[in-house]
Amino acid sequence: MREHIAEIGGASKPAQNKKSYSVVEIQQILGISRPTAYALIKKDLFQSVRMGNGIRIIKSSFDAWLDSTM
Repeated sequence: MREHIAEIGGASKPAQNKKSYSVVEIQQILGISRPTAYALIKKDLFQSVRMGNGIRIIKSSFDAWLDSTM
């Protein structure tokens, strides 16, 4: 299955190589709703960038924020 995904160009990077998270990934990590995820982004608790119509959250910034809250 993984080989098939790689063949069609849909393979995702392993988590350790990622530089950013999507809003959906933040939702999954924190177990929160979409509106709550956007509210956290709006508070500037961690760095994010708008890319086209989407928002990406800088992984290093988010991970540091998450570590500081635990």
